[in-house]
Amino acid sequence: MFKKLFFPILVFALFSSAVFSQTKISGIVVDRKNQPISFASIAFKNSSEGVISNEDGRFYLESNKSYEAFFVAFDGYSSREVEITKSVMYDLKIVLNSEEVLQEVKIFRGKTSKKNNPAIDILRKIWERKRKNGLKMFNQYQYEKYEKVEFDLNTIDSAFMKSKIFKGMEFVFDQVDTSKVTGKTYLPMFINEALSDVYGDNKKGKVKEILKANKNSGLTNGDGVNTFIKDLYNDYNIYNNYLNFFDKSFTSPLSTTGIDVYNYVLSDSTFIDNKWCYNIAFYPRRKNELTFKGDFWVNDSTFAIKNINMAVTKSANINWVKEIYIEQEFEVLNDSVFLLTRDHMMSDFALNKKESSKGVYGKRTTLIRNHKFNEEKPDKFYKQEVNFIDNAVYARSDEYWNENRFEKLNKDEQGIYKMLDTLKTVKKFKQMYNLVSILGSGYIEIGNFDYGPIFSTLGFNEVEGIRLRVGGRTYFGPNDLWRLQGYTAYGFDDNKFKYGISGKWMVDKKNRVIISGGNRRDIEQIGASLTTTNDVLGRSFASSALFTSGNNGKLTNINLTTAAIEFEPVKNLTFQTGFSYRTLESASNTFSLDYFTDNTFTTTASEVKQSEVNLQVEYTPGRKTIGYGVERREVDSPYSRFFINYSQGFKGLIDSDFDYQKVQLYYRQPITIGPLGRTNLTMELGKTFGKIPLGLMSVVPGNQTYFIIGNTFSNLNFYEFVTDEYATFQWEHNFQGRLLSRIPFMRKLNWREIVGLRGVYGTISDENRQLNASGLTYLAPEKPYWEYSAGIGNIFKVFRLDFGWRANYRDVPDSSNFTVKGSFGFYF
Repeated sequence: MFKKLFFPILVFALFSSAVFSQTKISGIVVDRKNQPISFASIAFKNSSEGVISNEDGRFYLESNKSYEAFFVAFDGYSSREVEITKSVMYDLKIVLNSEEVLQEVKIFRGKTSKKNNPAIDILRKIWERKRKNGLKMFNQYQYEKYEKVEFDLNTIDSAFMKSKIFKGMEFVFDQVDTSKVTGKTYLPMFINEALSDVYGDNKKGKVKEILKANKNSGLTNGDGVNTFIKDLYNDYNIYNNYLNFFDKSFTSPLSTTGIDVYNYVLSDSTFIDNKWCYNIAFYPRRKNELTFKGDFWVNDSTFAIKNINMAVTKSANINWVKEIYIEQEFEVLNDSVFLLTRDHMMSDFALNKKESSKGVYGKRTTLIRNHKFNEEKPDKFYKQEVNFIDNAVYARSDEYWNENRFEKLNKDEQGIYKMLDTLKTVKKFKQMYNLVSILGSGYIEIGNFDYGPIFSTLGFNEVEGIRLRVGGRTYFGPNDLWRLQGYTAYGFDDNKFKYGISGKWMVDKKNRVIISGGNRRDIEQIGASLTTTNDVLGRSFASSALFTSGNNGKLTNINLTTAAIEFEPVKNLTFQTGFSYRTLESASNTFSLDYFTDNTFTTTASEVKQSEVNLQVEYTPGRKTIGYGVERREVDSPYSRFFINYSQGFKGLIDSDFDYQKVQLYYRQPITIGPLGRTNLTMELGKTFGKIPLGLMSVVPGNQTYFIIGNTFSNLNFYEFVTDEYATFQWEHNFQGRLLSRIPFMRKLNWREIVGLRGVYGTISDENRQLNASGLTYLAPEKPYWEYSAGIGNIFKVFRLDFGWRANYRDVPDSSNFTVKGSFGFYF
């Protein structure tokens, strides 16, 4: 999702004025020789708010409160107090003088000891008590939550403000007081607020959040932004061993494995809210690992965290993010229970990690109040709504927000709402907004009609030669209850027009009852996937790719008509039944779908005509979607998928040729293995009962393109293996740089290691072999076929390269025993 919204966010940076009312400081800590001091402590005077400098000695700290000074300290150096003369002070240079001896505190330099370390002794007590703190102490809980998300364009300078891109929109900078900022400033551009009630049952392991109000600075109705935010900033528990951000698994500083990846230092102790607390600083033992630096205050009796500040280290193997800052505060209930009341996270998104690079601050602040405990709710209360359609949530009045938001907006935040109202009337801004929309969606908006997708305009295959495709869809908004879409295509070698048209209508919003239908006449590579669907406008990469290897002429003319109905009685559980009628015929003189039509094996037919009824069940626990219309967008986050399809072919129905039954199962499971990365497991099973020709067989999907395509076998050609009974297994693991980060000369590349293994077993019945008159020699992988791969991802942050090898069947004519394939994409 981030890759689609990064550049829109940059454009939306035009949206606001900035009147600084918070305390914000940044700079670098160095010694007298001007060498950076890594992991120095920086804290506001008379507060527990602080951060730790990064590997380069740089720091950033902000607070909603006003302070007059801050302290800078590091073991072995004299601490220093710095006066705060402005609410925003950037690019400060703090010089610390080294000390000969520190008498009161034992000093840990560099890597700290795992033995006789008082900080680790305290950490072990935190582990013992972590299940006895917070909400886990109660059977049931509920609370009110206010969440505020902001985006600010940072590293603003005078040259940027004078750029031609802002011509006609200079007014956005009218209230930016750059003269009071040393070197850098930022421009607030977007804000989203949400009010919710949260309910949980620890005994049943259930949680439900009810959205009461949502408001943002006018870009959308809020549902899409909310879903994006929840994917970008996942909820987390600092007591867990691993914390997930941006699809990465970071080791928590409170993890039971933390002593292997962090250095810990007991640096201070004091009273906080009448509770004696210890301060422990932590920083990583090695570079390039997914770790944090920071400090936390912990109570001396309950060993519960009072507050914690931590930041992802600059060297962590994560793209497009320069820094991540996290602050959490806990309050004491009944003298013993510590409850989270404030959670603040700030990410600095940028194209590179240079200090001078421009980027976007993404800030989320969550406030929690009015806890209630042990009020049990019935099971049906926790049932998730399939479609949330309360439009009133997005239309609360200003009076409502003034009465119900937990804290008042500062002047920066109020200005965002005002500025956007003006900016939306500027013609140039509208043009920029439309360009961003085209790049993100792939469609060009023309009134209530969208032209596209533009990325499917050009293709090539050996039958059609150069292929041009134009199409579009109706579009009145993201939550349309009905949609029509279609396309036409032309091949310059076969001189034929193709087309497709389909329609969908959601007749019941509560259970997402959708009826659909369509017709397509086109050329298709029918061996491109095993688990079949009846998507009328589906695009086959094998028949429309620009670059392929080997012969790509085994293509089929298809005339497909479908009608279906689906419904979703439970969130992420979908049932569908439908009818389809298709005719299949070879599209090439060098490829045949012929089959024998009599028992004497003398008469053949070249066209398959088939009527089919199917029933599908799909279950996708954990899937997140945007919107509630007939078409929803999926959030780019991992989730399990279970799919089963039963098909029945009817001979004689609309002149249909074959009777058969087909059963197919598909299962995909992503697994995060802590610091070792992520594994994806995929399994498919299928069997056809009855006599069928080549056009209806289960063809093991090969990949003759130069690109990585999921659920295909990279070293197989099209139609190399044909089955009517099959089982496949695919395993891929991404170490996310865990191994290469240990190699010094490769550490800075931030490459990521990927390994994979794919296998397939299949058979063909004798009666189906006898039916074959195509001239293609049926080969089934009765001895399981295997291939394995090793690859490097994150090359230049956007490219992945895979190397694949066959493990067996290496003597098959024209086989590809070794392949190199690549893919482009934006990854965190």
